[in-house]
Amino acid sequence: MNETLFEAMKQSIIDGEAEDAERLANQAVAEGVDPLEAINKGFVLGLDDVGEQFGCGEMFLPDLVLAAEAMKTAVAILEPELAKKGTAREILGTVVMGTVEGDIHDIGKTLVATMLSASGFKVYDLGVNVAIGAFAEKAREVGADIVGVSSLLTTTMVRQRFVIEALDDMGLRPQVKVMVGGAPVTRDWVAEIGADGYSEDAIGAVAVAKRLVGK
Repeated sequence: MNETLFEAMKQSIIDGEAEDAERLANQAVAEGVDPLEAINKGFVLGLDDVGEQFGCGEMFLPDLVLAAEAMKTAVAILEPELAKKGTAREILGTVVMGTVEGDIHDIGKTLVATMLSASGFKVYDLGVNVAIGAFAEKAREVGADIVGVSSLLTTTMVRQRFVIEALDDMGLRPQVKVMVGGAPVTRDWVAEIGADGYSEDAIGAVAVAKRLVGK
């Protein structure tokens, strides 16, 4: 019986229907379905499917945004149930993210944060226009595995290097990995500043983050 429910959960993410995802998550709670199974056998499979279709060019950024929002809605209902049961999703790693000082671009960074969270990472999103030192301070405070630094302007991109230097100064490198992203970021730039990874999109960012934490 749960198989039908799980299939509907998966489909709600593929369709990017947050209301459906919310209804199905509540139904799972009401029927006593294991919340971890609902996440892993239902909603996560939908997100995986969206990722594959996005990678093949069959889905586009708006589809990804809607799927991520639907996932966020479902997880918000099911995680408190996990806490009640004393079980928890496997946390793949802890990520501190933000857009660098002087840059107020939000959409790409927020999408990456949502996708990482939906995929099992504990994410601390510092928002936009984040001071250089704030990344390192938060990373030390929460024991971050990864710091993600976004910049969509060539003028602010140089600050990604400063974040890495700040982590160095605090003695947090190389155990804290650094991912960078944003329109002007290239592989050459990543190599030049000594970052550990980058991706051109949110789905790729999840794969990079998993690789960096050895999952």
